[in-house]
Amino acid sequence: MKSLAVESVGLVAPGLTGWAASREVLAGWRPYRPEPLPALSAALLPANERRRVTATIKLALQAAQEAMTQAPVFNPDRAPGARGEAVRTVFASSGGDSEVLDKICTALTQPDRPVSPVHFHQSVHNTPSGYWSIATGCTEPSSSLSAYDGSFGGGLLEAAALAWAEAARVLLVAYDLPLPFPLSGRRAIVAPFAVALLLNPASTRRGLATLRLTPVADQAADRLEDAALETLRAANPAARALPLLCAIARQATGSVVLAESGVRLRVEVEPG
Repeated sequence: MKSLAVESVGLVAPGLTGWAASREVLAGWRPYRPEPLPALSAALLPANERRRVTATIKLALQAAQEAMTQAPVFNPDRAPGARGEAVRTVFASSGGDSEVLDKICTALTQPDRPVSPVHFHQSVHNTPSGYWSIATGCTEPSSSLSAYDGSFGGGLLEAAALAWAEAARVLLVAYDLPLPFPLSGRRAIVAPFAVALLLNPASTRRGLATLRLTPVADQAADRLEDAALETLRAANPAARALPLLCAIARQATGSVVLAESGVRLRVEVEPG
């Protein structure tokens, strides 16, 4: 069975600001407290692009930047852009940038239909991927996908396939934010969440964990014992990653089931 090494993790969510600061909570050593998310800045981007980006783009880029900065294979003394320039990427989100889509739909209801050109180009699903390329100078292949509530699992499958096919590292970034009204009346996402995993198809002694993926049928997704973490997991598609993150944080051999919207995976986890 093929495996993947998790070399580093980026994490952005209320009360989970960064992998290093969140590991004790995810491992069950401290209770989860959903504190407000600090302001995000998209510091990697040039000033012009930074002024235009939305909360969705900032969230995705923050997680991606942390994963690349924390990766042991990259020298932290190098420029931030150099750390991501040679890494393939997969970006996964259940709904893309709902803030931008809401603004476009609102503009279309007005007499002159004043759709902003900036909003128009930000409305496509691969916008965060494009801004990541601008920030890092990366010209490697990138995929952007959606699988509704199964978007994290679908992204993990896509990233694994790309890593194995290309025999190269792949950065998986999954992210979702609460929708603005009136979209929120149809789909409730209670809090922002983004996670990034730098995956290596080659075995490494410097990784956080080794993963093995197996398709499963008719098995329910793993839930979390911590009630507040479980609320977050259930109420944000990207946060369906939490059982896997908890398993990685515990540094113990085990397995988790990711089963949402037709994407059903058992992920075996081994420390380092």
